[in-house]
Amino acid sequence: MTDETFPPPAGVMFDLDGTLILSDAMLGGYTLLPGAVDLLTELEQRGFPFLALTNGSAYPSAQQAPRLRALGLPIADDRLFTPNSVAAHVFRARGHRRVMVLGTEGVIAALEEEGIPTCLPGDDGADAVYVAWAPDCRMEHIHAACSAVIAGAGFYSASDVPFFASKSGRAFGYSCAISGAIARVTGREPEVTGKPSLHAMTFVADRLGVPVDRVAVVGDDPRVETEMARSGGAIGIGVTTGTTSAAEWAATPAACRPHRVIGGVADLRAILFGGSA
Repeated sequence: MTDETFPPPAGVMFDLDGTLILSDAMLGGYTLLPGAVDLLTELEQRGFPFLALTNGSAYPSAQQAPRLRALGLPIADDRLFTPNSVAAHVFRARGHRRVMVLGTEGVIAALEEEGIPTCLPGDDGADAVYVAWAPDCRMEHIHAACSAVIAGAGFYSASDVPFFASKSGRAFGYSCAISGAIARVTGREPEVTGKPSLHAMTFVADRLGVPVDRVAVVGDDPRVETEMARSGGAIGIGVTTGTTSAAEWAATPAACRPHRVIGGVADLRAILFGGSA
């Protein structure tokens, strides 16, 4: 795989799991990856625009960001975003009045903090269904969601990624599996709000305040971060600290191939700043 030329990045979007941190499989604990603290500290000191967008939807940013800062990762609440952040933006733009949530209390809290009215599976009056991190999802929840979608409710999912990088290897993505069951029954595929959707790519560029083609999207999964970068016209930077090895990056198809592959986020400094001190 040959490195491609690209314009100098003016802002950076980081993935979390496999890029800056590794979580345990149930998202209860974090381990920092090498170079993450030093790089984000330097970006902060330089005033270089950056944010993190995770496909993990279990916790609102105001709950997750302090836990990351406690480990030393310098990321403010307003620089950490989830698919729930993007979903709230989409729901407001489309005028959804009541969203049925298949997800944890953290998912509901994140949406309601953004002013999105929610309800539980089985409640009446939902004009949208949103599937997120829902390890306690039961068949009656899926049945209620299917009924709402068949009746015409919008159908959204935080992620359609089957696995994510964790300390113990690839961990299971609940929203992908649950949405797949609803899609099989209803014949309707969900609209994804997290990566690699164009909803997410546009959201990132807007929050960074830079043109899409100057956004460096840094992540470990070719079908998540890199596909989003390619489809949205951004700069894809692949790391080998998560789900994808250097050999696997080299074998990816063009639509999911990054402009550059690096060993980890410590190597991003040379791309952003060259040899500057």
